[in-house]
Amino acid sequence: MRSFAFHRPNTLYEMSALLGGVIDSVPLAGGMTLLPTIKQRLAAPAALVDLSKIPQMFGIAVTDGVLTIGAMTRHVDVAESAEIRSKVPLLASLAAGIGDPAVRNRGTIGGSVANNDPSADYPAAVLALDATIVTDRREIAADAFFKGLFATALEPEEIITAVRFPVPSAGGYAKFKSPASRYALVGVCVAQKAGKIRVAVTGAGPGVFRIGAMEAALESSFTPDAIAVIKVSSENLSSDIHADAEYRAHLVTVMAKKAVMAALQTL
Repeated sequence: MRSFAFHRPNTLYEMSALLGGVIDSVPLAGGMTLLPTIKQRLAAPAALVDLSKIPQMFGIAVTDGVLTIGAMTRHVDVAESAEIRSKVPLLASLAAGIGDPAVRNRGTIGGSVANNDPSADYPAAVLALDATIVTDRREIAADAFFKGLFATALEPEEIITAVRFPVPSAGGYAKFKSPASRYALVGVCVAQKAGKIRVAVTGAGPGVFRIGAMEAALESSFTPDAIAVIKVSSENLSSDIHADAEYRAHLVTVMAKKAVMAALQTL
């Protein structure tokens, strides 16, 4: 592993100056993906810019029907937050099912969303809840943020500072997880707000995506039976040693029904 410099800024201004001024520098959040990548020599940054001492990037608050979570908030803090459990319980449940205790105590919501791993849990919630990704430069709607495999709308050196979730009237998340990693082979998030439904899927393909047919069916009847006969094409889904595309397509409908059942319990 090549040696690298390590910086720990205390403000967003210091962070931006370091990322913009140090060639080949990368931000460090929880490090759950970055550090193993460096250890395996798949990346060799000249400097790491640790975000853990920037106060503006922490915290959980609900204001005017919007839940704001700082980007450096750990999965365990989301899972154990009384406010999140009360206002958006699907997020607490989702966070509690990420990885193992070591991952949940280090990994952050901002790091997960920025990384956009195709099997990560948070992107499904961000998309289904119609969240807004707040960066040090602008605000990005969820529908415009995710661009495919490990790709997002973030520009070079742009950093997520918070994620804003409109509080839904009902919502649920269900995933079929890998028994070893607990990554989602397929995860489905369903959210209802003001009579509108959004259904987002992670793990099934090269990136998170919505299912319009399920959204329309659930707007007519918010029950598991309403989507039981809806089949998802396997054409653009992933196949690997864990599950082939046809099986993932089947799981999408199964997990969507479970997510609706979970959502009904929050009404």
